[in-house]
Amino acid sequence: MAKLLMFHGSECPHCKKMMPLVERLEQETAVRFEKLEIWHDEKNADLMRSYRDDLAPKCGQQLRVPTFFAPETKDAVCGEIDYDKLKGWALRQG
Repeated sequence: MAKLLMFHGSECPHCKKMMPLVERLEQETAVRFEKLEIWHDEKNADLMRSYRDDLAPKCGQQLRVPTFFAPETKDAVCGEIDYDKLKGWALRQG
């Protein structure tokens, strides 16, 4: 399974809504996310910024959370999405 990243903010209401869906996906499939908090961790924020060129076409110039990113395929989905969309995206990453 490809390495998948979830960039999130600890106080973000959209991230809080997505976390149970991420956990459900991890329980039901072989998908695993590396969860990286960016609002209070500058190292994680720098990592997200390093992917700006890959994230911008999918997510816009303003980096926002939650953002789900697959470094190998350079594919991303952003924002609060439904479970089926998250699952489909994650499984397509290989």
